[in-house]
Amino acid sequence: MYFQRKNGLVADGIVGYWTLSKLGMANINSTLKAGSRGTEVVKLQTALNNKGYSVGKVDGIFGNKTYNAVVAFQKANGLTPDGIAGPITQTKLYLTSNTATVAMSTAVSRAGTSSAQQMSEDLYWLSRIIHAEAEAEPYQGKVAVGNVIMNRVKSSSFPNTIKGVIFEYYQGIPQFSPVADGTIYNNPNADSMSAAKEALNGVRPVGDATYFFNPQKSDGKWIVQNKTYVTRIGNHVFYK
Repeated sequence: MYFQRKNGLVADGIVGYWTLSKLGMANINSTLKAGSRGTEVVKLQTALNNKGYSVGKVDGIFGNKTYNAVVAFQKANGLTPDGIAGPITQTKLYLTSNTATVAMSTAVSRAGTSSAQQMSEDLYWLSRIIHAEAEAEPYQGKVAVGNVIMNRVKSSSFPNTIKGVIFEYYQGIPQFSPVADGTIYNNPNADSMSAAKEALNGVRPVGDATYFFNPQKSDGKWIVQNKTYVTRIGNHVFYK
């Protein structure tokens, strides 16, 4: 109801049309099914992965893994398990993710200036590491790099701030090459900024991954031998 009051809606606690409009979800009218392709499928696959219904690689193609993930989600949420992601299934799937984003924005608003300043600093550094590491990668790969940074912040094995994670050294060596070569200070483009915002808002295309590397530039031997493979997006492979 706080969200409704804040956005000039009737504070009835009911997620109806106007509340969904404010959440950016009132116009979901597409039906995605086996064989569908495109950005809407990417969005669907990402949301399913984020909720633990694995589709494997996010590739924008509605194949068997995506079908099975949709069925599993539908069964778990009392929907008809037909494997078709129509408006009802999509609204149910995206509602929690968007609500989480709203909750984060609300928390920042309530916390005051200091939290807003922290969010600004987080966006500043996260967008720069994404741009430096993944400028040439597909958009989903940019979000994935941000996902890794956020996972490290939450892990007790790494520093607990975004800037701390980015500038961490191990045995005198920076954990991220852009820190060593100075590209961390390059200005990010619009895609990198957008990807950073998505990662800050909890979008997790690579789940719990805390490592990534480009096999064309590094053999990643220690990671391969000691960590669990998650997926590949563009030129980067991700491990946890």
